[in-house]
Formats: sequence, C-alpha cells, structure tokens
Amino acid sequence: MREDQAIWPPVEPIAAGLKGRCPRCGEGKLFSGLLSVGKECGVCRLDYSFADAGDGPAVFVILIIGFVVVGLALWLEVNFGPPLWLHLLLWIPLTVVLSLGSLRLIKGVLITLQYRNKAAEGRLDKGE
Repeated sequence: MREDQAIWPPVEPIAAGLKGRCPRCGEGKLFSGLLSVGKECGVCRLDYSFADAGDGPAVFVILIIGFVVVGLALWLEVNFGPPLWLHLLLWIPLTVVLSLGSLRLIKGVLITLQYRNKAAEGRLDKGE
C-alpha cells in the first residue's frame, strides 16, 4: 500500500467500519453492494484497491454465529425436545440472516483497521 499523503482528521476505525464508511475521511461509503467494496471514496477519493480482508471476516462469523446458533439449538433441544422440522425452521433462517449482517460489519471493521495500521501483504526478504 502506498503511503497516504492526504491530511484528514483521525477517524475512529471501528466506528467507521461498523457504519460502512471510508477509513480516511469517515464520510464516504466503503461498500458498493451488500459485501462488495467500492472502487474509491466518493468524498475524499481514497482508492480502495488496498482493501482485502481475505478470509478474516468469514472466520469470525463462523466462530461467533456458530457458537450462538449451536448453543441456542442445544438449549432448545435439551429443554423442550422439539421435532427436527422446527429446528430447521428456526436455525437455518437465523443463521443466514445473522451471518450476512455480521459479515458486512466485520468486513468493514477489518478493512478500516487495515487502513489505520497500514497493513499490507506479507513479503519475505531475499537475503543477498
């Protein structure tokens, strides 16, 4: 990632990421769709080509939402013993909704933290 020479007041990265805002100015939109990152900020013209959260957001979603949904499903099964169709009716839609909603939030936070900490792809030094 090239060094950012623009002068902007500091932006709280977690708040900007949760709102889906630009990591530099905190005003422009970060996403162009539900989960796709835009090309650049509409306000400060920051190029979003550096933004690559990779598999990080998906890992957090799997761990967090999986823990919540499996815990609730086990609690329901142990306490009430409902039929299988009720489990399917409850947990599949809940898992999809929670996963999509939290994936966008976590992806936004990871991208804004990536910008704030000037994170870049790891490189190995070639010794001479």
